[in-house]
Amino acid sequence: MEAESVPMNPRPKPARSIALTKRAEIGEAMRQNAEFFMGWLRKPRQTAAIVPSSRFLARQMVQGLNPEGGRVLELGGGTGAFTRAILATGLPAQMLEVAEINPVFARGLERQFPDVRILSQRAERISSAAEGDPGSYQRVVSGLPMLAFNEVSQRTILQEAFTLLQSGGVFVQFTYSALSPIPRHIIEELGLTATPVSRVLLNVPPATVFRFQRTDEL
Repeated sequence: MEAESVPMNPRPKPARSIALTKRAEIGEAMRQNAEFFMGWLRKPRQTAAIVPSSRFLARQMVQGLNPEGGRVLELGGGTGAFTRAILATGLPAQMLEVAEINPVFARGLERQFPDVRILSQRAERISSAAEGDPGSYQRVVSGLPMLAFNEVSQRTILQEAFTLLQSGGVFVQFTYSALSPIPRHIIEELGLTATPVSRVLLNVPPATVFRFQRTDEL
């Protein structure tokens, strides 16, 4: 009687592979949360939250983004929640730039997104560091804690953003309030319109997404 043959390298069971994948995802999420918390401890005014933005908020921040519509600039990359969502639209990595001045977050972004250019420049002077020409960006995605900035900085950040934005381009900002994080008089002085486009309850804390556009382009 012939001995029953036993495969030398049996395939791992699908359930085990799924478990390993889930474990890796959980580990990555824990690492990102730890990085975010450490960043908040070191510079709380730059972070203004103790957990990263949810994927539900990230999806709303990139809603309508055209992967072939031009360059995209992200302000305040954090641990990469919005960066991942931007790239998930199909936008080529070389068409995205992410500004992040917190060195802990910047190193994490460089590790996660080696093909994306990470800028260590403040948002108030971002046009001097941006790779694209003025008028070549379709969208600026802001993860900045805008309420932590004074009005001078808020005005300057918007001016810098709209210097880079093309005709019809949008500046997208989230806030934990139901009201615009930019005062009405600044919005009007700059000839802009702020529109709340979504309220995201599945975020800690819940957030509102605003789009800023040139009024004469509406």
